[in-house]
Amino acid sequence: MRTIDFTPLYRSAVGFDRLAGLLESAARTSQENGWPPYNIETTGENAYRIEIAVAGFKPDELSLEVKENLLTVTGKKAANDDATAAQKTYLHRGLAERDFERRFQLADYVVVTDANLDNGLLSISLKRELPEALKPRRIEIGTGAARLIEGEAAAA
Repeated sequence: MRTIDFTPLYRSAVGFDRLAGLLESAARTSQENGWPPYNIETTGENAYRIEIAVAGFKPDELSLEVKENLLTVTGKKAANDDATAAQKTYLHRGLAERDFERRFQLADYVVVTDANLDNGLLSISLKRELPEALKPRRIEIGTGAARLIEGEAAAA
């Protein structure tokens, strides 16, 4: 496993510690088992969709939580009844019925707008919602006319 030392970045740049932490976190999570499989797509300039294959899970066995720019998708299978499990004999068992937890780091101002489960595919819609203060705005250019201060206008 390759590790990257971000110490020089900490010495010469201020405010990039969060970025370095994200890169380190991404390097660690890339070693995960990769289950369940997922896609991340862009559906517009400020819109995204995450699709996770969760075949066999019911809506009440899945949960989504967003906390501090971290989206966590958790799947917990209901405990199988031991009596019905004992009656089944599998020749091949290829469907994974195990619990999972998948985490996605969200950028600032990205919010979850919708989540749907359809045909074993969990679709999570995301949107970047910039506050008005951060959106581009047009600044009017004034003329060269001198402005008078109220007190000076009364004296004149």
